[in-house]
Amino acid sequence: MSSSVSKLWTWQFSLTVLITIGFYLCLQMLTGGFSIFVTNISHNPTMGGVMTTAFMFAAIVTRPMIGMLLYKINIKKLLCFSLIFVFICIVASYDQEAMPLLITIRVLEGVGFGVTTTLLATLATNLIPLERMGEGIGYFGMATSLGTTLGPMIAISILHTFSFQYLLIITMFLILFSIVATLFIKYEKSETLDVYISQNKSILDSILDKKALLPCFLVMLFYCTYSGIVNFINGLGAEAHLGAKVSFFFLILAIVIILIRPISGKVYDQLGHKYLIYPASICSVIGLVLISATHGLVVFFIAAIFYGIAYSIMQPSFQAWAINRVSAEKRGTANAMVLSAMDLGMALGAPVLGSVANLTGYRGMYNLSVLLIVLLVVMYISSHVKHTKNKKGTSVN
Repeated sequence: MSSSVSKLWTWQFSLTVLITIGFYLCLQMLTGGFSIFVTNISHNPTMGGVMTTAFMFAAIVTRPMIGMLLYKINIKKLLCFSLIFVFICIVASYDQEAMPLLITIRVLEGVGFGVTTTLLATLATNLIPLERMGEGIGYFGMATSLGTTLGPMIAISILHTFSFQYLLIITMFLILFSIVATLFIKYEKSETLDVYISQNKSILDSILDKKALLPCFLVMLFYCTYSGIVNFINGLGAEAHLGAKVSFFFLILAIVIILIRPISGKVYDQLGHKYLIYPASICSVIGLVLISATHGLVVFFIAAIFYGIAYSIMQPSFQAWAINRVSAEKRGTANAMVLSAMDLGMALGAPVLGSVANLTGYRGMYNLSVLLIVLLVVMYISSHVKHTKNKKGTSVN
């Protein structure tokens, strides 16, 4: 019986997951750290947000380009080159405070992030047995989510005790670990790739499918609110006198992800996304309102639990919905679109919410973030109503 089930946790897949956790930890530590560092030296939350925007927009532009070349390159060699490139960028940012230079470095790091994350996702997909694809992608997604949530927490903890330069040194070691681990990756080009390359596909067809646009737009709206948390939760913590304990918000998020993700996946498979999106939206609103009302750790941690439930559900549900809406051969395109939408949400949320924070303060900014969730729900309901009407019209005909 054991021989009939392909092994998922091979040495190569385990190594890819470890590299992914290390890389995401590094880049998300930099995302949270740069924002705090620049906000402190410029005394302007908007400039802190610009650091995230520059990084994310660079990743967004890079992803479609690397996606078009993905089947014509040696993934292992390019992955090594990309990691070394990011390492050089981190070294270049050490002990620097000039804004034009820091923005340029963040753009270059964004390019490295876009390339590396696309390559790691492709490596993981190629290593997962077809009959265990859902399970494998779930574990790989857990690795990216843990890196995304724990990175800002570690960054905030470090910056409350040590300097930004100390954080940069730690991220250098994480990248060095990823580079060394990548040397042990065994990459073999699949014969089926030659068939794909021989097909005549337009550039637009390779990077876009309109059927996946709605889920992508909705996940972008949600990630705008998450950008506000990653970039400005430290500022709110200072207002509420929470100190370094504000970093525990991300630890709670990580714990909730581990608990909720397996359950939400089963609910999606059995009942569909509507049984997840509505409760997650309610949890988002409660979480954001509680964050804005925080004056102590109890309310702050409860807010983290509610927002963590929403975060655990929204991204995988919208991603699965986008994939289900497209044809089988366009699933890769749908995945890339969702990842770009998440990056776009992070990129847009940082400067927009940073500007709002300048006008209203951090509490007002989190209260107004609720409007993004309201827009998400309105668009989702409209889509559901339209789909129901079209279904009835089809059945009548």
